[in-house]
Amino acid sequence: MNRLSIFKYDLVSIILYLSLVSFGLVNIYSSSFNESSINLFDVSSIVGKQVLFFFLSLIAFIFILFTRSRFFDNSAYIFYFFSIILLLGLFIFGVERGGAKSWYALGPISFQPSELAKLGTALFLSKFLSIIQTDLKSNRDILIVFIIILIPLILTTIQPDPGSALIFLAFIFPVIREGLNLNYFYFGLYIISTLLLTLKFNFLVCLAILMIVFSAYLIYFRTKKIKISLLKFLFSFFILICISFSTNYLFENVLEQRHRDRINLVLGKEVDTSGIGYNINQSKIAISNGGLFGTGFLEGTQTKGNFVPRQHTDFIFSTIGEEWGFIGTIITIIFFSFLIIRIITRADKQPNHFRRIYSYCFASLLFSHFFLNIGMSIGLIPSIGIPLPFISYGGSSLLIFSMMFFVYINFDSSRLMED
Repeated sequence: MNRLSIFKYDLVSIILYLSLVSFGLVNIYSSSFNESSINLFDVSSIVGKQVLFFFLSLIAFIFILFTRSRFFDNSAYIFYFFSIILLLGLFIFGVERGGAKSWYALGPISFQPSELAKLGTALFLSKFLSIIQTDLKSNRDILIVFIIILIPLILTTIQPDPGSALIFLAFIFPVIREGLNLNYFYFGLYIISTLLLTLKFNFLVCLAILMIVFSAYLIYFRTKKIKISLLKFLFSFFILICISFSTNYLFENVLEQRHRDRINLVLGKEVDTSGIGYNINQSKIAISNGGLFGTGFLEGTQTKGNFVPRQHTDFIFSTIGEEWGFIGTIITIIFFSFLIIRIITRADKQPNHFRRIYSYCFASLLFSHFFLNIGMSIGLIPSIGIPLPFISYGGSSLLIFSMMFFVYINFDSSRLMED
């Protein structure tokens, strides 16, 4: 058991957390407001359920604060494999919502195990990377790291929930920070670029671009007399060609129509403000309506008119933009940015490898959700169903992100002491 001393905890981060959750409850209340749902403690209402999960989060806070950080180190693999079992169980016991079999229904309460998988993956990945024998220059260890990340990613993708699956790629950032060769990251960017070029144009255009780029690289290396493995170079080129060749098949046969439409919309291959593009278009209208200071609490015309679908979940940033204006959105962005930067800077001071890597993992997850949700709300990326942590409605998201935050607080409080 940890001894409770309020001064050893990161009070600034706790205040930021409470501010974001409170602001989230205010906006969930506003976006779901009607005369029959004004009771904050009515668990049959949207805001009531969120309040319930916030209280459950506070209970988890108490247990986590009094738990020695060594417990999470020793139990990391249990969290991970339990979350994987829950993901596998969805294919038998899961409930389908929004076209994806991603939920367990427990009476009036639903739970999304992909959220728990983020916590489990963060702990297990941190455990593996902190083992003294782990060497990120070893192909074997690099393969194990990618397997740890890919298992929940693949299981979430085939639900199908590619939006949530995309978040697991955030774990590549703490791996890079722990010493993974940046060439792997660059190759990942080449893969993404190849996919986008093929979808935007076609295989032949992408092939021509790849040939030009790789020829330029060869000329550059030869001019600078840089030694490279020609076999690895050609193998990488071959892999990218295979990816480009198979892109259209995977796009048409793995993704659902709704996912294909959203990607085509962002790539500019389709223009649709009344069908699949309706959500993003209405979200941008709501944000622009807010102006500098916003229309005021409960005064948003887009919000009150329910013009923005899922305005209390995926598109809650549009509610913030309309009712609180540019000032409200920029304050939200500043709070998130400050929290993420604070987690990273305090992690840098963490002498324990496991706790440090976990903090990096949590910061990466927080940033990915934050970046993708806001990008989705302002039309920079497709609508992929990513909630805004601590603010969007969603009991699973609030509970698990709160638990991840409390584990970070626990680890940070243990920086200057041994368990």
